[in-house]
Amino acid sequence: MAKITHTMHVLAVPNVTETADYFTAALGFDLRPIDDEGWRFLIRDNCRVMIGECPDALHPSALGDHNYFGYLVVDDIDALAAEYEARAVKFRAKVADKPWGMREFAIETPDGHRIMFGQDIS
Repeated sequence: MAKITHTMHVLAVPNVTETADYFTAALGFDLRPIDDEGWRFLIRDNCRVMIGECPDALHPSALGDHNYFGYLVVDDIDALAAEYEARAVKFRAKVADKPWGMREFAIETPDGHRIMFGQDIS
């Protein structure tokens, strides 16, 4: 059976430059060179995010609960939360232990996309 080796997230954003700047400055991603003005590829560790500019599409903040795009599992949730607090990232939920065995938090990007981060506490 084939094995999934990693994931890549694809997001439609109103302004690809502004969103890429946020992912690099606030979330600690690196920008990967690409020869296409409408796209940016971002990477942090084993997580890759491809953002494409769609200025006329429905704004992510208008999607309500459907604007969550990823649950990223990390090895030190408290360190990552502290990193993001220091960078003034907007938290939707602070770090907390959950009954399903994860310690997690949620953030929201300026575009309105939401991301969950978690660490296994079992």
